[in-house]
Amino acid sequence: MELIENVHVCLNLPDLSEKTSLVRGIYNYYHYTCDGVDDRGWGCGYRTLQTICSWVHYELNINASFKEYPERKTGPVPTIQEIQKALRTMGDKPDSFVGSREWIGSVEVAMCIDFFYNVLCKILHLKSGSELKETVNEFHRHFDCFGSPVMMGGDRDCSSKGIMGICSTSEESYLLVVDPHYSGRSTTKETLQILEFVKWYPLSSFMESSFYNLCFPQLKSVMK
Repeated sequence: MELIENVHVCLNLPDLSEKTSLVRGIYNYYHYTCDGVDDRGWGCGYRTLQTICSWVHYELNINASFKEYPERKTGPVPTIQEIQKALRTMGDKPDSFVGSREWIGSVEVAMCIDFFYNVLCKILHLKSGSELKETVNEFHRHFDCFGSPVMMGGDRDCSSKGIMGICSTSEESYLLVVDPHYSGRSTTKETLQILEFVKWYPLSSFMESSFYNLCFPQLKSVMK
């Protein structure tokens, strides 16, 4: 399984950018079918979780943060089936969930990051995409302080998104979205950017008719 690291690198910033806060450290881009499992149409939440887990795994195994926080667990990125079994073990899902094609969202992502790595997450619930403009400072603080990837999920807008940064201009703010819906053979980060699986999305583009849950892992990167 060949995975690409940090697929946002070299993506141009929005025009007239004034303040930009980005993920720090290293993550691998997990997407549909990347490990031979055909999860097209239902696996985007799992893939975003795996992308975040790859970041956590790197921080805890390579960087000094694991030594600073010995209560953390370390381990490889879980498979989709291991994620489903973990949610069953935690009592969140029934036995029938294992091996199913049921989706997961930001709340399940937070539970799994705690289960696999003993890393807590902060959940922020927004009633509408229009409320994202009120979270600009929250996003900047998170990336400046923690530097960890963020999970974003919703209801009407049910496509999972990995958020790797925020950029603000005088007129608009943008979220850096890493979209797990790419399906195909190995590619390059340049191709993913051209195909807009890695893209800056203006906050105004998110659906007013959808709620959104945001999952902020509370693990600080030692990368500056």
